[in-house]
Amino acid sequence: MILIDASRKKHSSSDLIKFLIPSLIGISLFMVPIKYQGDITIPIAIFSGWIQNLLADYLPEIMTFIIVITLLGTLLAKFAKPSFIEKSPFFKNLFDVPYIWAAARFIGAVFAVITLFQIGPEQIWSENTGGLLLNDLLPILFSVFLFAGLFLPLLLNFGLLEFFGALLTKIMRPVFKLPGRSSIDCVASWLGDGTIGVLLTSKQYEEGYYTKREAAIIGTTFSVVSITFSLVVISQVNLGHMFVPFYLTITAAGFICAIISPRIWPLSRKPDTYYNGQESELDESIPEGHTPASWGLQQAVAKARTNQSLKAFFQDGAKNILDMWMGVAPIVMALGTLALIIAEYTPVFAYLGMPFIPLLELMQVPEAKAASETLVVGFADMFLPSVIGASIESELTRFVVAAVSVTQLIYMSEVGGLLLGSKIPVTLWDLIIIFIQRTLITLPVIVLAAHILF
Repeated sequence: MILIDASRKKHSSSDLIKFLIPSLIGISLFMVPIKYQGDITIPIAIFSGWIQNLLADYLPEIMTFIIVITLLGTLLAKFAKPSFIEKSPFFKNLFDVPYIWAAARFIGAVFAVITLFQIGPEQIWSENTGGLLLNDLLPILFSVFLFAGLFLPLLLNFGLLEFFGALLTKIMRPVFKLPGRSSIDCVASWLGDGTIGVLLTSKQYEEGYYTKREAAIIGTTFSVVSITFSLVVISQVNLGHMFVPFYLTITAAGFICAIISPRIWPLSRKPDTYYNGQESELDESIPEGHTPASWGLQQAVAKARTNQSLKAFFQDGAKNILDMWMGVAPIVMALGTLALIIAEYTPVFAYLGMPFIPLLELMQVPEAKAASETLVVGFADMFLPSVIGASIESELTRFVVAAVSVTQLIYMSEVGGLLLGSKIPVTLWDLIIIFIQRTLITLPVIVLAAHILF
Protein backbone atom coordinates (compact mmCIF):
# COMPACT_ATOMS: atom_id res chain seq x y z
CA MET A 1 0.00 0.00 0.00
CA ILE A 2 2.87 2.37 0.77
CA LEU A 3 4.33 1.70 -2.68
CA ILE A 4 1.01 2.45 -4.37
CA ASP A 5 0.63 5.70 -2.43
CA ALA A 6 4.21 6.67 -3.23
CA SER A 7 3.53 6.07 -6.91
CA ARG A 8 0.38 8.16 -6.84
CA LYS A 9 2.24 11.16 -5.50
CA LYS A 10 4.32 11.22 -8.67
CA HIS A 11 1.28 11.87 -10.82
CA SER A 12 -0.62 15.12 -11.00
CA SER A 13 -4.40 15.18 -10.85
CA SER A 14 -4.56 16.11 -14.52
CA ASP A 15 -2.41 13.09 -15.45
CA LEU A 16 -4.69 10.75 -13.51
CA ILE A 17 -7.78 12.31 -15.08
CA LYS A 18 -6.33 11.76 -18.59
CA PHE A 19 -6.05 8.06 -17.75
CA LEU A 20 -9.17 7.57 -15.65
CA ILE A 21 -11.90 9.49 -17.49
CA PRO A 22 -11.43 8.01 -21.01
CA SER A 23 -10.78 4.54 -19.56
CA LEU A 24 -13.88 4.61 -17.35
CA ILE A 25 -15.97 5.82 -20.27
CA GLY A 26 -14.57 2.94 -22.35
CA ILE A 27 -15.34 0.42 -19.61
CA SER A 28 -18.86 1.83 -19.28
CA LEU A 29 -19.51 1.57 -23.02
CA PHE A 30 -17.99 -1.86 -23.65
CA MET A 31 -18.07 -3.80 -20.39
CA VAL A 32 -20.77 -2.63 -17.96
CA PRO A 33 -23.94 -4.69 -18.39
CA ILE A 34 -27.20 -2.77 -17.99
CA LYS A 35 -30.85 -3.71 -18.21
CA TYR A 36 -32.54 -2.21 -21.27
CA GLN A 37 -36.08 -3.05 -22.38
CA GLY A 38 -36.03 -6.22 -20.30
CA ASP A 39 -32.70 -7.50 -21.64
CA ILE A 40 -29.18 -7.43 -20.19
CA THR A 41 -26.88 -5.66 -22.63
CA ILE A 42 -24.12 -3.03 -22.90
CA PRO A 43 -24.33 0.60 -24.09
CA ILE A 44 -22.48 -0.11 -27.36
CA ALA A 45 -25.10 -2.72 -28.23
CA ILE A 46 -27.89 -0.24 -27.42
CA PHE A 47 -26.36 2.43 -29.70
CA SER A 48 -25.96 -0.20 -32.41
CA GLY A 49 -29.60 -1.18 -32.04
CA TRP A 50 -30.69 2.43 -32.47
CA ILE A 51 -28.74 2.76 -35.73
CA GLN A 52 -30.11 -0.56 -36.96
CA ASN A 53 -33.67 0.57 -36.32
CA LEU A 54 -33.04 3.99 -37.86
CA LEU A 55 -31.44 2.64 -41.04
CA ALA A 56 -33.20 -0.74 -41.16
CA ASP A 57 -34.59 -0.27 -44.68
CA TYR A 58 -31.25 0.82 -46.12
CA LEU A 59 -28.59 -1.31 -44.42
CA PRO A 60 -28.48 -4.14 -47.01
CA GLU A 61 -27.91 -1.49 -49.72
CA ILE A 62 -25.33 0.30 -47.57
CA MET A 63 -23.40 -2.92 -46.91
CA THR A 64 -23.50 -3.88 -50.59
CA PHE A 65 -22.12 -0.44 -51.46
CA ILE A 66 -19.31 -0.83 -48.88
CA ILE A 67 -18.41 -4.30 -50.19
CA VAL A 68 -18.38 -3.14 -53.85
CA ILE A 69 -16.31 -0.02 -52.99
CA THR A 70 -13.86 -2.29 -51.15
CA LEU A 71 -13.49 -4.42 -54.28
CA LEU A 72 -12.95 -1.34 -56.47
CA GLY A 73 -10.31 -0.02 -54.04
CA THR A 74 -8.60 -3.42 -54.07
CA LEU A 75 -8.56 -3.55 -57.89
CA LEU A 76 -7.11 -0.02 -58.00
CA ALA A 77 -4.41 -0.92 -55.45
CA LYS A 78 -3.50 -4.10 -57.32
CA PHE A 79 -3.44 -2.80 -60.88
CA ALA A 80 -3.64 1.02 -61.19
CA LYS A 81 -1.66 1.83 -58.00
CA PRO A 82 -2.88 5.46 -57.66
CA SER A 83 -0.78 7.78 -55.50
CA PHE A 84 -3.49 8.35 -52.86
CA ILE A 85 -3.25 4.64 -52.03
CA GLU A 86 0.49 4.19 -52.54
CA LYS A 87 1.39 7.20 -50.34
CA SER A 88 -1.02 6.34 -47.51
CA PRO A 89 0.06 3.49 -45.20
CA PHE A 90 -3.54 3.15 -44.05
CA PHE A 91 -5.10 2.82 -47.53
CA LYS A 92 -2.19 0.70 -48.74
CA ASN A 93 -2.77 -1.72 -45.87
CA LEU A 94 -6.55 -1.65 -46.37
CA PHE A 95 -6.69 -2.24 -50.12
CA ASP A 96 -3.40 -3.86 -51.18
CA VAL A 97 -4.19 -7.31 -49.77
CA PRO A 98 -2.85 -10.72 -50.91
CA TYR A 99 -4.51 -12.10 -54.05
CA ILE A 100 -6.38 -14.78 -52.09
CA TRP A 101 -8.18 -12.05 -50.14
CA ALA A 102 -8.68 -9.98 -53.28
CA ALA A 103 -10.45 -13.03 -54.74
CA ALA A 104 -12.55 -13.35 -51.59
CA ARG A 105 -13.51 -9.67 -51.87
CA PHE A 106 -14.55 -10.26 -55.50
CA ILE A 107 -16.70 -13.25 -54.50
CA GLY A 108 -18.19 -11.28 -51.60
CA ALA A 109 -19.12 -8.39 -53.91
CA VAL A 110 -20.72 -10.76 -56.44
CA PHE A 111 -22.71 -12.52 -53.70
CA ALA A 112 -23.82 -9.19 -52.20
CA VAL A 113 -25.09 -7.82 -55.55
CA ILE A 114 -26.83 -11.11 -56.41
CA THR A 115 -28.47 -11.20 -52.98
CA LEU A 116 -29.52 -7.55 -52.96
CA PHE A 117 -31.26 -7.77 -56.33
CA GLN A 118 -32.23 -11.46 -55.97
CA ILE A 119 -30.86 -12.39 -59.36
CA GLY A 120 -29.15 -15.59 -60.43
CA PRO A 121 -29.27 -18.88 -58.49
CA GLU A 122 -31.66 -18.84 -55.53
CA GLN A 123 -29.16 -20.96 -53.57
CA ILE A 124 -27.01 -17.83 -53.26
CA TRP A 125 -29.66 -15.24 -52.30
CA SER A 126 -32.21 -17.28 -50.34
CA GLU A 127 -33.18 -16.17 -46.84
CA ASN A 128 -31.15 -19.03 -45.35
CA THR A 129 -27.90 -18.27 -47.23
CA GLY A 130 -26.87 -14.90 -48.69
CA GLY A 131 -30.12 -13.31 -47.52
CA LEU A 132 -29.36 -14.30 -43.92
CA LEU A 133 -25.99 -12.58 -44.12
CA LEU A 134 -26.90 -9.45 -46.09
CA ASN A 135 -30.26 -8.77 -44.42
CA ASP A 136 -29.59 -9.97 -40.88
CA LEU A 137 -25.92 -10.34 -39.95
CA LEU A 138 -24.17 -7.60 -41.95
CA PRO A 139 -26.56 -4.87 -40.71
CA ILE A 140 -25.63 -5.91 -37.16
CA LEU A 141 -21.93 -5.78 -38.03
CA PHE A 142 -22.36 -2.36 -39.65
CA SER A 143 -23.86 -0.83 -36.53
CA VAL A 144 -21.63 -2.66 -34.03
CA PHE A 145 -18.50 -1.72 -36.00
CA LEU A 146 -19.62 1.89 -36.30
CA PHE A 147 -19.68 2.45 -32.54
CA ALA A 148 -17.12 -0.16 -31.50
CA GLY A 149 -14.60 1.25 -33.99
CA LEU A 150 -15.27 4.86 -33.02
CA PHE A 151 -14.91 4.29 -29.27
CA LEU A 152 -12.30 1.52 -29.30
CA PRO A 153 -9.47 4.06 -28.75
CA LEU A 154 -10.93 4.59 -25.24
CA LEU A 155 -9.83 1.04 -24.41
CA LEU A 156 -6.62 1.10 -26.45
CA ASN A 157 -5.06 4.53 -26.17
CA PHE A 158 -5.46 5.84 -22.62
CA GLY A 159 -3.65 3.30 -20.45
CA LEU A 160 -6.35 0.78 -19.55
CA LEU A 161 -4.53 -2.15 -21.14
CA GLU A 162 -1.24 -1.12 -19.53
CA PHE A 163 -2.89 -0.95 -16.10
CA PHE A 164 -4.64 -4.32 -16.26
CA GLY A 165 -1.68 -5.86 -18.04
CA ALA A 166 0.54 -5.23 -15.02
CA LEU A 167 -2.17 -6.35 -12.58
CA LEU A 168 -3.12 -9.63 -14.24
CA THR A 169 0.08 -10.93 -15.81
CA LYS A 170 0.69 -13.30 -12.88
CA ILE A 171 -2.71 -14.91 -13.57
CA MET A 172 -2.92 -14.86 -17.36
CA ARG A 173 0.65 -16.06 -18.05
CA PRO A 174 0.68 -19.32 -16.06
CA VAL A 175 -2.97 -20.24 -16.66
CA PHE A 176 -3.51 -19.23 -20.30
CA LYS A 177 0.05 -18.46 -21.54
CA LEU A 178 -1.03 -14.90 -22.39
CA PRO A 179 -0.13 -11.32 -21.42
CA GLY A 180 -2.19 -9.74 -18.66
CA ARG A 181 -3.62 -7.12 -21.03
CA SER A 182 -5.44 -9.89 -22.95
CA SER A 183 -7.92 -10.03 -20.06
CA ILE A 184 -9.53 -6.88 -21.51
CA ASP A 185 -10.06 -8.62 -24.87
CA CYS A 186 -11.85 -11.45 -23.10
CA VAL A 187 -14.09 -9.23 -20.99
CA ALA A 188 -14.97 -7.05 -23.99
CA SER A 189 -16.07 -10.19 -25.88
CA TRP A 190 -17.89 -11.71 -22.94
CA LEU A 191 -19.97 -8.66 -22.11
CA GLY A 192 -20.03 -7.15 -25.59
CA ASP A 193 -19.54 -9.33 -28.63
CA GLY A 194 -17.01 -11.76 -30.08
CA THR A 195 -16.47 -9.41 -33.01
CA ILE A 196 -15.25 -6.71 -30.62
CA GLY A 197 -12.76 -9.17 -29.12
CA VAL A 198 -11.40 -10.12 -32.55
CA LEU A 199 -11.04 -6.47 -33.51
CA LEU A 200 -9.32 -5.56 -30.26
CA THR A 201 -6.94 -8.51 -30.57
CA SER A 202 -6.10 -7.74 -34.20
CA LYS A 203 -5.28 -4.11 -33.42
CA GLN A 204 -3.07 -5.11 -30.48
CA TYR A 205 -1.28 -7.69 -32.63
CA GLU A 206 -0.60 -5.16 -35.41
CA GLU A 207 0.81 -2.73 -32.84
CA GLY A 208 3.32 -5.28 -31.53
CA TYR A 209 1.75 -6.18 -28.17
CA TYR A 210 0.98 -9.83 -28.99
CA THR A 211 3.05 -12.47 -30.75
CA LYS A 212 1.53 -14.55 -33.54
CA ARG A 213 0.88 -17.36 -31.07
CA GLU A 214 -0.72 -15.07 -28.50
CA ALA A 215 -2.92 -13.33 -31.08
CA ALA A 216 -4.06 -16.69 -32.47
CA ILE A 217 -4.87 -18.00 -28.97
CA ILE A 218 -6.82 -14.89 -27.96
CA GLY A 219 -8.68 -14.65 -31.26
CA THR A 220 -9.80 -18.29 -31.29
CA THR A 221 -10.19 -18.89 -27.55
CA PHE A 222 -11.27 -15.63 -25.90
CA SER A 223 -13.49 -14.05 -28.56
CA VAL A 224 -16.40 -15.56 -26.71
CA VAL A 225 -20.09 -15.24 -27.42
CA SER A 226 -21.77 -12.40 -25.55
CA ILE A 227 -24.20 -12.85 -22.68
CA THR A 228 -26.92 -11.32 -24.84
CA PHE A 229 -26.50 -13.76 -27.72
CA SER A 230 -26.23 -16.70 -25.32
CA LEU A 231 -29.71 -15.78 -24.07
CA VAL A 232 -30.97 -15.72 -27.66
CA VAL A 233 -29.57 -19.22 -28.28
CA ILE A 234 -31.04 -20.86 -25.18
CA SER A 235 -34.38 -19.19 -25.86
CA GLN A 236 -34.34 -20.54 -29.43
CA VAL A 237 -34.37 -24.13 -28.08
CA ASN A 238 -37.22 -23.22 -25.68
CA LEU A 239 -35.11 -23.45 -22.53
CA GLY A 240 -34.90 -19.74 -21.67
CA HIS A 241 -35.92 -20.47 -18.08
CA MET A 242 -32.61 -22.34 -17.65
CA PHE A 243 -30.38 -19.44 -18.68
CA VAL A 244 -28.42 -19.26 -15.39
CA PRO A 245 -27.34 -22.94 -15.27
CA PHE A 246 -26.83 -22.77 -19.06
CA TYR A 247 -24.46 -19.82 -18.78
CA LEU A 248 -22.60 -21.35 -15.84
CA THR A 249 -22.15 -24.52 -17.93
CA ILE A 250 -20.74 -22.75 -20.99
CA THR A 251 -18.49 -20.62 -18.75
CA ALA A 252 -17.03 -23.74 -17.10
CA ALA A 253 -16.61 -25.53 -20.44
CA GLY A 254 -15.04 -22.44 -22.04
CA PHE A 255 -12.62 -22.02 -19.11
CA ILE A 256 -11.41 -25.62 -19.37
CA CYS A 257 -11.02 -25.25 -23.14
CA ALA A 258 -9.05 -22.01 -22.68
CA ILE A 259 -6.57 -23.87 -20.47
CA ILE A 260 -6.15 -26.85 -22.81
CA SER A 261 -6.30 -25.31 -26.32
CA PRO A 262 -3.17 -23.09 -26.08
CA ARG A 263 -1.15 -26.13 -25.01
CA ILE A 264 -1.95 -28.33 -28.03
CA TRP A 265 -1.41 -28.11 -31.80
CA PRO A 266 -2.05 -25.99 -33.84
CA LEU A 267 -2.05 -23.06 -31.36
CA SER A 268 0.97 -24.34 -29.43
CA ARG A 269 3.03 -24.40 -32.65
CA LYS A 270 2.39 -20.80 -33.69
CA PRO A 271 5.68 -18.85 -33.60
CA ASP A 272 6.38 -16.37 -30.82
CA THR A 273 7.29 -13.68 -33.33
CA TYR A 274 5.64 -10.33 -33.95
CA TYR A 275 3.66 -8.80 -36.80
CA ASN A 276 5.81 -8.02 -39.86
CA GLY A 277 8.94 -8.98 -37.93
CA GLN A 278 8.73 -5.95 -35.65
CA GLU A 279 10.13 -5.86 -32.12
CA SER A 280 7.92 -6.44 -29.09
CA GLU A 281 6.19 -3.37 -27.67
CA LEU A 282 5.37 -5.25 -24.48
CA ASP A 283 7.48 -5.40 -21.32
CA GLU A 284 5.73 -7.23 -18.48
CA SER A 285 8.50 -7.00 -15.91
CA ILE A 286 7.76 -5.11 -12.69
CA PRO A 287 10.70 -2.86 -11.66
CA GLU A 288 12.06 -3.07 -8.14
CA GLY A 289 10.22 -0.76 -5.76
CA HIS A 290 6.88 -1.18 -7.53
CA THR A 291 3.87 -3.37 -6.97
CA PRO A 292 1.89 -4.52 -10.03
CA ALA A 293 -0.71 -1.86 -9.21
CA SER A 294 1.73 1.03 -8.85
CA TRP A 295 3.68 0.04 -11.96
CA GLY A 296 0.45 -0.45 -13.92
CA LEU A 297 -0.69 3.03 -12.89
CA GLN A 298 2.62 4.57 -13.94
CA GLN A 299 2.48 2.84 -17.32
CA ALA A 300 -1.15 3.84 -17.81
CA VAL A 301 -0.51 7.52 -17.06
CA ALA A 302 2.48 7.56 -19.42
CA LYS A 303 0.32 6.08 -22.19
CA ALA A 304 -2.51 8.55 -21.56
CA ARG A 305 -0.12 11.52 -21.79
CA THR A 306 0.67 10.59 -25.40
CA ASN A 307 -3.01 10.77 -26.45
CA GLN A 308 -4.35 14.25 -25.83
CA SER A 309 -5.64 15.27 -29.27
CA LEU A 310 -9.39 15.03 -29.87
CA LYS A 311 -8.76 15.15 -33.61
CA ALA A 312 -6.37 12.19 -33.40
CA PHE A 313 -8.94 10.29 -31.32
CA PHE A 314 -11.63 10.63 -34.00
CA GLN A 315 -9.14 9.92 -36.79
CA ASP A 316 -8.19 6.66 -35.08
CA GLY A 317 -11.85 5.84 -34.61
CA ALA A 318 -12.67 6.54 -38.27
CA LYS A 319 -9.78 4.34 -39.42
CA ASN A 320 -11.00 1.55 -37.15
CA ILE A 321 -14.48 1.78 -38.66
CA LEU A 322 -13.23 1.66 -42.25
CA ASP A 323 -10.82 -1.15 -41.38
CA MET A 324 -13.69 -3.21 -39.95
CA TRP A 325 -16.28 -2.41 -42.59
CA MET A 326 -14.01 -2.93 -45.58
CA GLY A 327 -11.66 -5.53 -44.16
CA VAL A 328 -14.30 -7.79 -42.67
CA ALA A 329 -17.68 -7.44 -44.46
CA PRO A 330 -16.57 -8.83 -47.88
CA ILE A 331 -14.89 -11.83 -46.25
CA VAL A 332 -17.94 -12.59 -44.09
CA MET A 333 -20.22 -12.29 -47.15
CA ALA A 334 -18.04 -14.57 -49.27
CA LEU A 335 -17.12 -17.31 -46.79
CA GLY A 336 -20.36 -17.15 -44.81
CA THR A 337 -22.53 -17.55 -47.92
CA LEU A 338 -20.46 -20.48 -49.20
CA ALA A 339 -20.66 -22.22 -45.81
CA LEU A 340 -24.40 -21.65 -45.54
CA ILE A 341 -24.99 -22.96 -49.09
CA ILE A 342 -23.16 -26.17 -48.14
CA ALA A 343 -25.19 -26.44 -44.92
CA GLU A 344 -28.54 -25.73 -46.56
CA TYR A 345 -28.33 -27.58 -49.87
CA THR A 346 -25.96 -30.50 -49.34
CA PRO A 347 -25.76 -33.39 -46.85
CA VAL A 348 -22.09 -32.59 -46.13
CA PHE A 349 -22.63 -31.56 -42.51
CA ALA A 350 -24.90 -34.54 -41.86
CA TYR A 351 -22.15 -36.86 -43.09
CA LEU A 352 -19.50 -34.97 -41.11
CA GLY A 353 -21.59 -35.35 -37.97
CA MET A 354 -21.83 -39.15 -38.23
CA PRO A 355 -18.58 -39.84 -36.29
CA PHE A 356 -20.14 -38.06 -33.30
CA ILE A 357 -23.10 -40.49 -33.10
CA PRO A 358 -21.23 -43.27 -31.20
CA LEU A 359 -19.70 -40.66 -28.88
CA LEU A 360 -23.10 -39.14 -28.07
CA GLU A 361 -24.61 -42.60 -27.56
CA LEU A 362 -21.73 -43.52 -25.24
CA MET A 363 -22.52 -40.35 -23.24
CA GLN A 364 -26.19 -41.40 -23.15
CA VAL A 365 -27.43 -38.34 -25.03
CA PRO A 366 -30.97 -39.00 -26.37
CA GLU A 367 -31.64 -38.55 -30.12
CA ALA A 368 -27.92 -38.85 -30.85
CA LYS A 369 -28.35 -38.85 -34.66
CA ALA A 370 -30.26 -35.55 -34.69
CA ALA A 371 -27.78 -34.02 -32.25
CA SER A 372 -24.76 -35.15 -34.30
CA GLU A 373 -25.78 -33.03 -37.31
CA THR A 374 -25.91 -29.90 -35.16
CA LEU A 375 -22.38 -30.42 -33.78
CA VAL A 376 -20.75 -29.75 -37.15
CA VAL A 377 -23.19 -27.35 -38.78
CA GLY A 378 -22.18 -24.71 -36.23
CA PHE A 379 -19.00 -24.19 -38.25
CA ALA A 380 -21.15 -22.44 -40.86
CA ASP A 381 -23.13 -20.29 -38.44
CA MET A 382 -23.45 -20.42 -34.66
CA PHE A 383 -27.20 -19.95 -34.77
CA LEU A 384 -27.83 -22.93 -37.10
CA PRO A 385 -27.47 -25.66 -34.41
CA SER A 386 -30.11 -24.06 -32.19
CA VAL A 387 -32.41 -23.54 -35.19
CA ILE A 388 -32.05 -27.18 -36.26
CA GLY A 389 -32.01 -28.48 -32.69
CA ALA A 390 -35.22 -26.71 -31.67
CA SER A 391 -37.23 -29.63 -33.11
CA ILE A 392 -35.47 -32.24 -30.94
CA GLU A 393 -37.84 -33.59 -28.29
CA SER A 394 -35.34 -34.24 -25.48
CA GLU A 395 -34.71 -31.18 -23.29
CA LEU A 396 -31.34 -32.63 -22.27
CA THR A 397 -30.28 -32.92 -25.91
CA ARG A 398 -31.51 -29.42 -26.78
CA PHE A 399 -29.52 -28.08 -23.82
CA VAL A 400 -26.38 -29.88 -25.05
CA VAL A 401 -26.87 -28.65 -28.64
CA ALA A 402 -27.29 -25.02 -27.51
CA ALA A 403 -24.35 -25.09 -25.09
CA VAL A 404 -21.93 -26.72 -27.54
CA SER A 405 -22.87 -24.25 -30.28
CA VAL A 406 -21.94 -21.35 -27.99
CA THR A 407 -18.62 -22.83 -26.83
CA GLN A 408 -17.43 -23.82 -30.33
CA LEU A 409 -16.79 -20.11 -31.10
CA ILE A 410 -15.41 -20.65 -34.62
CA TYR A 411 -18.31 -20.06 -37.03
CA MET A 412 -17.68 -18.80 -40.52
CA SER A 413 -20.61 -16.42 -40.84
CA GLU A 414 -19.09 -14.12 -38.21
CA VAL A 415 -16.07 -14.80 -35.94
CA GLY A 416 -14.45 -17.30 -38.35
CA GLY A 417 -14.81 -14.88 -41.24
CA LEU A 418 -13.60 -12.02 -39.05
CA LEU A 419 -10.50 -13.96 -38.01
CA LEU A 420 -9.63 -14.79 -41.61
CA GLY A 421 -10.25 -11.21 -42.68
CA SER A 422 -8.14 -9.78 -39.85
CA LYS A 423 -4.37 -9.75 -39.48
CA ILE A 424 -4.51 -12.50 -36.82
CA PRO A 425 -2.30 -15.36 -38.15
CA VAL A 426 -4.79 -18.22 -38.52
CA THR A 427 -5.69 -20.18 -41.65
CA LEU A 428 -8.94 -21.85 -42.65
CA TRP A 429 -7.34 -25.20 -41.85
CA ASP A 430 -6.37 -23.93 -38.37
CA LEU A 431 -9.97 -22.88 -37.75
CA ILE A 432 -11.34 -26.27 -38.81
CA ILE A 433 -8.96 -28.09 -36.44
CA ILE A 434 -9.64 -25.69 -33.55
CA PHE A 435 -13.40 -25.99 -34.11
CA ILE A 436 -13.19 -29.80 -33.83
CA GLN A 437 -10.90 -29.56 -30.80
CA ARG A 438 -13.26 -27.18 -29.01
CA THR A 439 -16.17 -29.49 -29.74
CA LEU A 440 -14.37 -32.55 -28.34
CA ILE A 441 -13.09 -30.70 -25.25
CA THR A 442 -16.34 -28.96 -24.27
CA LEU A 443 -18.81 -31.74 -25.17
CA PRO A 444 -18.05 -34.03 -22.16
CA VAL A 445 -18.20 -31.08 -19.74
CA ILE A 446 -21.56 -29.94 -21.15
CA VAL A 447 -23.05 -33.44 -21.26
CA LEU A 448 -22.03 -34.03 -17.62
CA ALA A 449 -23.73 -30.77 -16.60
CA ALA A 450 -26.81 -31.70 -18.63
CA HIS A 451 -27.13 -35.08 -16.91
CA ILE A 452 -26.91 -33.35 -13.53
CA LEU A 453 -29.54 -30.76 -14.50
CA PHE A 454 -32.07 -33.05 -16.23
